[in-house]
Amino acid sequence: MRFDIPKKIFALIFLTLTCQAALADELLVSAASSLSNAFKEIGQAYEGKYPKSKVAFNFAASGALVQQIAKGAPVDVFASADQETMDLAEKQGLVAAKTRHDFARNRLVLIVPVKSKLTIKNLSDLAQQGVTRVAIGNPASVPVGRYSKHALDAAKMWAGIESKMIRTQNVRQALDYVARNEVDAGFVYASDAALMPGKVQIAFVVPLVMAIKYPLAQTSNSSNPVAATRFNDFVRSNTGQAILAKFGFQQP
Repeated sequence: MRFDIPKKIFALIFLTLTCQAALADELLVSAASSLSNAFKEIGQAYEGKYPKSKVAFNFAASGALVQQIAKGAPVDVFASADQETMDLAEKQGLVAAKTRHDFARNRLVLIVPVKSKLTIKNLSDLAQQGVTRVAIGNPASVPVGRYSKHALDAAKMWAGIESKMIRTQNVRQALDYVARNEVDAGFVYASDAALMPGKVQIAFVVPLVMAIKYPLAQTSNSSNPVAATRFNDFVRSNTGQAILAKFGFQQP
């Protein structure tokens, strides 16, 4: 007995298979919030060089991203804003250690609203009475918060201003709070401060004993390891580095 597939159904099957093939080179990248603008442009440049590729991004605090990966989120590449979070991911077997590379550096800065009348030139100035709210990433899950706590601990200022702290879920939230004049100051990266020159200004660069280096790595359960390797190489290429520099990042 012979069964003929109607032309419409055949066309639908063909279209479905074609779409699946088109998605075969799709890459899922989880990256720190501070990388949002730079990575979106890097993604566009990557897709321009590899027309059959598609990059999808998930931006959040580095600690939150690791938790998502640990719970089975389908991620191919993880880019962290600090070494500590990547170390955690590596210890849990969530990333392939041999694919780990540093690809950028940043600086920690304290920003204030552009029309602020406060005089804040160093960390000790945060103790002055006029400073009532300071945005800081949650040190438990946000790298910029950990960097900020390291700096404040070194200056013996953490306990003195802890009651003033407004803890944020990621660095961009701290930036937004300052930009909207909802806090008196905030700890962010220099690359973030550069995004809103008309709304925030850098009060000073926060001194740190460690360098802020960004690592990225292919996840252990990547469904597209070839594309993951290719994307990681592209981020570290001259084109990727030029885009990162455009958004205020420095070479690793």
